Amino acid sequence: MRGMESMGGPGGGGGRWEAELAGVFAGFLGRPLAEFDGDAVHAAFFGGNFVSEVGYLRDDAWVKPAALRGAEPVVWDYEIFDEGGPLLEFDASRSVYEFVGKGLPEVFAADLAAACFEPGLARGADVAPLLDGHGIDLRAPGLRDSWYVCHPRLVSDGTLFDAMRVALRLGRGPDGMLLPPLEDTEPDEEWAGLLAGIDDPALAAHVSHFCADGDLGLMCLGADAVIGSLLTDRGSTVLAHWEEGQDQIELTVVRLGPLLGGRP
Repeated sequence: MRGMESMGGPGGGGGRWEAELAGVFAGFLGRPLAEFDGDAVHAAFFGGNFVSEVGYLRDDAWVKPAALRGAEPVVWDYEIFDEGGPLLEFDASRSVYEFVGKGLPEVFAADLAAACFEPGLARGADVAPLLDGHGIDLRAPGLRDSWYVCHPRLVSDGTLFDAMRVALRLGRGPDGMLLPPLEDTEPDEEWAGLLAGIDDPALAAHVSHFCADGDLGLMCLGADAVIGSLLTDRGSTVLAHWEEGQDQIELTVVRLGPLLGGRP
């Protein structure tokens, strides 16, 4: 890792592993990675009902100064897939916060409004200097209800390769897969060809979890997913989307438009 940037993209040194992953990603995306805009900024977002229901999108960790500046990730100490699986790491500086104005000091609220790219919406990195300048801590009791994270962004390096890697919960080498093995997942028939083309049995078993029907694994809805307009109506484009059948867990890979772009 360099700061919070992942070094998992092509050229990072794991040639065979990266080539295998690139083939998997192409299967989900419908075409090779080389056919996508290499200069665009890509990101993976996590969502779903569960993370909201447990109140994590208002957790104090999201508004720690170091997290908002991008100096450290926000690590959710909850194994969303299975015991022993990799924990989610979020980039608070590049995530989107919504402010509802409750209890915010008037002068700070005015400066915050100027920093928002849409009414009430701002990136963590744009909020951080305002908090420092006004001496405000959003973890204070009177301010806890004034904000929440509406689009939590996973830590990645801005490339499509890395956005797909973190969305599919894969590490930078063969040891970075869900462990211990998940329950037997019955993949959907449309993904049989993709899974048959994966040489590594452990990787195929891992990927099958993202080719399921939404009950014992996640179903892949491709680029046809219907998600928040912020990610689709401001020049950003959904490239891949997975979700659990009851909408408890969602993972979305997006090519970012100008409002949300910018590499870490």
